Amino acid sequence: MCGRARCTLSAAQAARAFGFPTTTSSTAAGRGGGDGGGDAPAVRTLQMDRFRPSYNVTPGAYLPVGTLRAPAAGDEGGGGGAEERGPVIQCMKWGLVPSFSSKTDKPDHFRMFNARSESIKEKASFRRLIPKNRCLVAVEGFYEWKKDGSKKQPYYIHFRDERPLVFAALFDTWTNSEGETLHTFTILTTHVSTSLKWLHDRMPVILGDEDSANAWLNNSSVKLEEITVPYEGTDLVWYPVTTAMGKTSFQGPGCIKEVKIGPSEKPISNFFTKKAAASVKPEKASGEFTGTESFKTAKEECDDDSGETPLNKTELAHQASSEKQRASSAVVKNEPATLDPQDFYKADEGIKKEDGMLPDDPFGIKRKIEDAGVEVETEMEKSGRSPVTPARKKEKGPKDGQASLFSYFAKK
Repeated sequence: MCGRARCTLSAAQAARAFGFPTTTSSTAAGRGGGDGGGDAPAVRTLQMDRFRPSYNVTPGAYLPVGTLRAPAAGDEGGGGGAEERGPVIQCMKWGLVPSFSSKTDKPDHFRMFNARSESIKEKASFRRLIPKNRCLVAVEGFYEWKKDGSKKQPYYIHFRDERPLVFAALFDTWTNSEGETLHTFTILTTHVSTSLKWLHDRMPVILGDEDSANAWLNNSSVKLEEITVPYEGTDLVWYPVTTAMGKTSFQGPGCIKEVKIGPSEKPISNFFTKKAAASVKPEKASGEFTGTESFKTAKEECDDDSGETPLNKTELAHQASSEKQRASSAVVKNEPATLDPQDFYKADEGIKKEDGMLPDDPFGIKRKIEDAGVEVETEMEKSGRSPVTPARKKEKGPKDGQASLFSYFAKK
């Protein structure tokens, strides 16, 4: 939590943020360098030449820190005598290195750049620093990442009126094997505010006014739990910024430039998959052939004629020929069956086209008619009547001069 920040503050701006006095020179005011609050701190400053303004500050970088005592080399904890007490701005390195660390250790500033305020009384690295090694850290804003699956979206969090944020912190002094003294600090964190629960579960301890900052620095009787509470002010705002913030080398005003975030778009492959499924779905549901224009037309005609499930072409032809055969059989049973040769050939031709019969086999119909005649004779014999029908007696045809079907076959 709070592993990146923006700090481009001058020493005077940091002093005002801490509530320290500042001075204003007429020269600076004439150049427009003064803003009514002073162009230089009216307190001691130490090692400010190490500070490098940055839009993407990471642990291990130097930042201006406000405290009531100046850390002194060789003095563990940085405490001085009573005569030295007073506000001081000193440049310290972000990422605590405890004073009891081995002199040969290589400092790891990412290990303790934050400290949980709920447990600082329990850990030796922080507990001993609470009475005399409190400090303030000023930044213009900080960054936090929102996790979205495997992706992380950074947000820039700051005050709406652009005034600096002041964090509660603890500092310590460590001396390496070469005798070099290093001043480091850690930022306290607490539970996240109600308005930022969607982003993270932790946030830095923000001291929103001068009173809370003084209470933290002066080691007053105010309980620690009352100071290290989430900041619930509505003037704390945020917006998304570029994911390039993930690189520590990314610097400049582009770090705080707002970016637009829209709903994630679906992969283009899903689009084509749905299109293909939509085109195939009707065919699968109906179990029919592809709906071509010719098929649709034939289907409509069949539906209009029968009102039932449409039959295919072969079935329709077979049904028509069966009806013709049944009609012919009925004529033979009741009256002389006569058929004009021209009509026969037309019927035969239609049957050949529809049923695929051989062109030289017209006797299929003849056989059926003769069988029907035999059946009629048999029935008449049983009933006692003459088995000879009028059609059989007059081979040349009836009185109207029309040739009968049997006389036609006899000539053949």
